[in-house]
Amino acid sequence: MTSRFVIERLARSHDRNSFACGVTSLDQYLRRFAGQDSRRRVANCFVAIEQGTRRLAGFYTLAAAEVSVGELPEETARRLPPYPVIPAALIGRLAVDLRFRGIRLGEALLLDAADRVLDAGPAVFALLVDAKDDAAMSFYVRYGLRRLRTRPMMLFLPVASLEARRRKDTTR
Repeated sequence: MTSRFVIERLARSHDRNSFACGVTSLDQYLRRFAGQDSRRRVANCFVAIEQGTRRLAGFYTLAAAEVSVGELPEETARRLPPYPVIPAALIGRLAVDLRFRGIRLGEALLLDAADRVLDAGPAVFALLVDAKDDAAMSFYVRYGLRRLRTRPMMLFLPVASLEARRRKDTTR
């Protein structure tokens, strides 16, 4: 499936007008604000482009973030240094065009974000995700993300879990 698509940084040349994921706020964000956020270095936007047609099939944003240790489950917080906050990376938005649903493109986007976090220079303890609704919440939970204690729609996954998954995938 992923060989059908290439995931790259959003560029002015990408046609964003035909993208429709079924959530107006996400469609509008991609059309109106994603480029601005990237240029201002607020959030990077990565897009899945169908090879051959060059159709924009999905996107996600990735930004620096922090999470309060008190928001993490007690068993996770207990193993961390006594800092009030720890560094994280945030997937603020992730969406797949309705025409490309059911082919696991959302999973490919999530895994691409995880790879970018693992390969980044700065140390990051966790990947955070801001789920927009219950369907998004269910999607992320399937991949092992867990809720924060104080923000029920915000989920996290320790980077150590991402590293373990990468090691497992490379030994196959």
